[in-house]
Amino acid sequence: MNLVLLSGGSGKRLWPISNDARSKQFLKVLEDENNQLSSMVQRVYRQLKSAELDTKTIIATSKSQVEVLQSQLKEEIPLIIEPTRRDTFPAIALAAVYLYSKKKVDENEVVCVLPVDPYVEDNFFRRICDLEELLIETEADLALMGVKPTYASSKYGYIIPSEAKKQAKYYKVREFIEKPSEKKAQNLINQNALWNCGVFAFKLGYIISKVRDLGLPLDYDILSNQFNELPKISFDYEVVEKSTNIVALPYDGYWKDLGTWNTLTEEMGTSQIGKGIISKDSVNTHLINELDIPVTIIGTSNLIVAASPDGILVSEKEASPRIKEYVGEFENRPMYEERRWGRYKVLDYTKFEEGIEALTKSICIEKGKNLSYQQHYYRSEVWTVVKGTGEIVINDNLYQANPGDVYKVPIAAKHAIRAITDLEIIEVQRGSQLIEEDIIRLETNWEDIINCCKLVNT
Repeated sequence: MNLVLLSGGSGKRLWPISNDARSKQFLKVLEDENNQLSSMVQRVYRQLKSAELDTKTIIATSKSQVEVLQSQLKEEIPLIIEPTRRDTFPAIALAAVYLYSKKKVDENEVVCVLPVDPYVEDNFFRRICDLEELLIETEADLALMGVKPTYASSKYGYIIPSEAKKQAKYYKVREFIEKPSEKKAQNLINQNALWNCGVFAFKLGYIISKVRDLGLPLDYDILSNQFNELPKISFDYEVVEKSTNIVALPYDGYWKDLGTWNTLTEEMGTSQIGKGIISKDSVNTHLINELDIPVTIIGTSNLIVAASPDGILVSEKEASPRIKEYVGEFENRPMYEERRWGRYKVLDYTKFEEGIEALTKSICIEKGKNLSYQQHYYRSEVWTVVKGTGEIVINDNLYQANPGDVYKVPIAAKHAIRAITDLEIIEVQRGSQLIEEDIIRLETNWEDIINCCKLVNT
């Protein structure tokens, strides 16, 4: 069986720690078995390894999440990169064509799709393996895995069985009901309805036929170039709702969607991350602080306080899901990002009346990693080495970088930097447009970069 993990999300429900570049699955707020902070995607990958499913796994994601995935998973899982965000059906279709044309997977092999960030026990992934047997046994178009509800919730979608059998091995699916009222949810539970946890399996040929019917190519590279021709629609609407032969496998273990602050803090191993103090008489209060200034919380109950370069949130926990209503009013760029080479944090951003912008970043590059050889046509940069040692290339000249060194990178100059030890630099950008699109990457591999360089004594 092949697994496709869907990694998306806008990062709005866990603002300000999450943003467009760092969705909830990348937040390092959960503790692993060594009491070290890890993210949801790192936790899931450990569970996949434990279930021996990691070698059959690929991740479908957007361009904006590629580098943080590579950073957190150390580039161990193949990535299917969506050229633009077009919902779940195009993402799954592109992944299916990748398996078909690149990996030469047989059309009769089973593919299972699931979110990249379920908070579950290890046996959840062992249960997923049963979907393959169920799909073959029943000859269904789709096999879903639903969670047995523990209470009447209006937060989840429900899978309604054709017959209300108790303790059934599997259910034939009659319909889906998305986020009903709590009263209706209780009636559905009485009919043995399951929570829809976004897991479904199918034979590869089933989705390949859908792509073929749309008149689109079955070659991965060609389809990637024609990605915008795929309908912008969810897999539920394009495939699930149109299928009449669906079965569901019940799962009665622990499952939780950590998509809001009130649910996420329930699973955190600590009430405080970052600088600050929570008074002893503060009840059920959590602090997550990514700023370098302390936050003090005194005598509060049921609060989440989250602070990052993107902003500060103070909310009663039950009200925290409403943050999505307000974040849309902010148009700020992401102020913190993880990349394949390390991370950066925006320290200051100013836009002057004459149309010139200035942006100051703290950039941390991990030992042995490097920024690509690149050019910008709308901005110049000044790098100040704060900590560590490295190598800097500017217009094919190679320099040794040490603490206190300052390097100027004019507009259109080719430049790159590599960390010999963990390296921290302060970068000041100045120009008419300070946008991520203003970048031309010439080389990524460091050996290729230095092959055309000459050593310059600093």
